[in-house]
Amino acid sequence: MQSRRKLRFRLVLSFALFGFGLSALFAVASLYVRAKVEDQLVVSALQHDVDQAVDKVIAHPDQPVSSELIQAWIKSDRTLYKMPLSWQSLGTGVHDITEADASGAVRHYKLAVRRKDGIIGFVRYDVGREELGKRQLVTSLFAVVLLFSLLSLAIGLWLSRKVLKPVTSLAQRIRDFRKAGKAEPLAQHFADDEVGELAQALDDYSARLTAMVARDREFNSDVSHELRTPLAVIASTTELLQGSPDLTPKLAERLKRIERASRQATELIEALLLLSRAERRGPTRGETTEVAKVAADVIESQRPQVRGKPLEIELEAREPLSVNAPASVLSVALTNLIGNAIKYTLEGTVRVEVGAGRIEVIDTGPGIKPEDAERLFQRGVRGEGAGGSGAGLGLAIVRRLCELYGWEGSMRPRADTNGAIASIVFT
Repeated sequence: MQSRRKLRFRLVLSFALFGFGLSALFAVASLYVRAKVEDQLVVSALQHDVDQAVDKVIAHPDQPVSSELIQAWIKSDRTLYKMPLSWQSLGTGVHDITEADASGAVRHYKLAVRRKDGIIGFVRYDVGREELGKRQLVTSLFAVVLLFSLLSLAIGLWLSRKVLKPVTSLAQRIRDFRKAGKAEPLAQHFADDEVGELAQALDDYSARLTAMVARDREFNSDVSHELRTPLAVIASTTELLQGSPDLTPKLAERLKRIERASRQATELIEALLLLSRAERRGPTRGETTEVAKVAADVIESQRPQVRGKPLEIELEAREPLSVNAPASVLSVALTNLIGNAIKYTLEGTVRVEVGAGRIEVIDTGPGIKPEDAERLFQRGVRGEGAGGSGAGLGLAIVRRLCELYGWEGSMRPRADTNGAIASIVFT
């Protein structure tokens, strides 16, 4: 999942982390180099002092031994037993010794040993006094790391404001255009750099999109006007024919079907025009529609699709339910849901239930897979086993109408048996 942090925040954070990491790496490297160099210097000094002391004793056995270090001992093979047992077997060189004293405290020191001509020299250097200096150095480096991290954060804040100023200005102008609902040229406000190129690209895209929307609205208006005229002629002619005195029952039924189809086409045109306007909320013009009444009309208009199948269509209105939307919009949505249920159900029942702020279409067809429930509302997607020449747009239109009016359209498989449940929740 991509981060939703602002670009400036990410830039400042990256700069601060870089400063912290670089200063921390420098601090660690300083401690390592100090420890290495100090250890080499101490070892070299100890080896030099013990060698000097032993050579002096050999050359001048009557003169006392003096050392700049803390403690030094010169023994012969006969007096070696006076030294600590752990020292007696040590060979020439510098050794790291860790041992506990009489009080149980752990002591760490370096011991330089030199054996020459029966003379054995020991020089001890207590490294405990180095610990204090090391702690002071660690404290100082920690303070430096903290200081440099804060400095990096401050520089990051300042640089981000300078570097991102054109991008921030571009984003602010786009937000203002979105609030105003009208876009204005952007490129003229920016320099001829990467941000200027982006602004020019947005201007070009906005111009093409505006032209495309204008053409789409003009096309929809023209199609609507051209289609409404023949539909009005069909409706008026059908009405005149239905008033004929010598009309047979069979012909009257066919005329009624033509009238219903003409009304459905008119409702569909109106619903598609609403979708083409891409409004945030669908216009109601003060219309209140009874859901059960529209559902009953849709069921009657869809009965011819049964075509002799052993299929029952039932309507159950548990409580009155009205919505603030045109009847044509609700009719188009229900026509797609009920029509799909009838098409996919070969036998059994299609039951339409109204109540509790929703309408549900429950069928006994083959059902759907749970993972396909949401995908079926995409354009061009059809259910498994779909026949005919449908384009897979019905449920996509239902979803768009629901989004336009703030409803919730969904599908799910039935839990108890085969079949599917399509529902619209009127929120």
